[in-house]
Amino acid sequence: MANSSQNTSPSDSSLPNGRTSLTQVDPPIALGPLDGRYQPQTAPLTDYLSEAALNRDRVHVEVEWFIYLCRNEVLPGLEPLSEAQEADLRAIVTNFDGESISELAEIEAVTVHDVKAVEYFIGNRLEALGLARLKPLVHFGCTSEDINNLSYAVGIRDAVTNVWLPAARELVDGVSDLASSARDMPMMSRTHGQPATPTTLGKEMAVLAFRLQRQIKHVENQEFLGKINGATGTYAAHYASAPQVDWQEVSRGFVEYLGLTWNPLTTQIESHDWQAELYSSIAHFNRILHNLCTDIWSYISIGYFRQIPVAGATGSSTMPHKINPIRFENAEANLEISCSLLDTLGETLVTSRWQRDLTDSSSQRNIGVAFGHSILAISNVTKGLARLDVAEEALAEDLDRNWEVLAEAIQMVMRAESIAGVDGMDNPYERLKDLTRGHRVDQARLIEFVSELGLSPEAEERLKNLTPATYNGIASRLVDYIR
Repeated sequence: MANSSQNTSPSDSSLPNGRTSLTQVDPPIALGPLDGRYQPQTAPLTDYLSEAALNRDRVHVEVEWFIYLCRNEVLPGLEPLSEAQEADLRAIVTNFDGESISELAEIEAVTVHDVKAVEYFIGNRLEALGLARLKPLVHFGCTSEDINNLSYAVGIRDAVTNVWLPAARELVDGVSDLASSARDMPMMSRTHGQPATPTTLGKEMAVLAFRLQRQIKHVENQEFLGKINGATGTYAAHYASAPQVDWQEVSRGFVEYLGLTWNPLTTQIESHDWQAELYSSIAHFNRILHNLCTDIWSYISIGYFRQIPVAGATGSSTMPHKINPIRFENAEANLEISCSLLDTLGETLVTSRWQRDLTDSSSQRNIGVAFGHSILAISNVTKGLARLDVAEEALAEDLDRNWEVLAEAIQMVMRAESIAGVDGMDNPYERLKDLTRGHRVDQARLIEFVSELGLSPEAEERLKNLTPATYNGIASRLVDYIR
């Protein structure tokens, strides 16, 4: 016989080890970090991508469909509602609150169907609005997915427009500001981790800003598609009930009325291709931001950036001197989680067995989680950038330790001199390789080497005046591409 102590349910007051169950704590404890530890950063998404927000958007779509059918007198017996009636219907959406959420939950407990619960929720209010006669108009001609796809499109669009894009733009503004302020700060480049042709710190930050800006433009130009065409996308019920109506035109008009792009050809579900495209762009943004985090982390580790201490903060439980780059490390983890979810959503949502299966329904409940981890990462990086101070002396010292990077400039000048007819410029690459490969070469040795080459006076003078700090081409000017 099984030990009854092993059958503890979530509602039991204690666990097998005698501890009090945390399920009894009031208010309830969040299972995940986005609704717990990091709730202040991710809270704005609740208005668009939570279950409650989805239900509010479902109510919104149902109400607007009701108003649209009346306003356009689509069916015999319909006439436009008064302004007051339209306002009263829309108040069901604007007044959607905690009590509304509880009422919907009670209805759904009976219907065991979320969209049907929304239909009843609206229908229950029509008599008080003097519209009881039109109760059959609620959800007219609709399958659940007609409401769901439009509700998701509205919610995702608004989350992108009002939360994700503003946060992403603020972040990129921070990177751009750093690029502009450091545009003239010479810095040692590293290719394969080894000293390479110098650059400026500003130009390197501008590269990342430019990449992020491109992905923001992709997101800004994203279409949000919607459909309202019945159980399998054929308008069968529509034409059976009102064959005289141009239902395609009604469908197009309503979807565009909601501010979405009409999808004319679907199965029972809108095909979700636009969602896959959007998630790909956001995941790409995430991955570029991850690259920024690893670069900044590395620059901090070699002393190019100092982190400005936060009063009262502790970097290590045992090492008082430490200021850890926690903002960037936290962001890396959250970006990876966000990308994993976005990739999974993009892969799952574009496939549906025949005319409908429910894999998309379960998957889409995690859209807010994917966005939440991205928003959390963006927030951390934005805060991290604000606590950075460029250690110009460290940049200068690193450049001064690596005069051998001028070997590239010298051998290229020798090539140009040879083309111009100057004698003695044979094998420039090989001669500089012998001088510098695996060797430290200081300023004096390079000047001596240049003096012995037999260059034209102008070329010799130009090379003798060159330093690692000035050998960065037009790096400073390239920052202008992020304007």
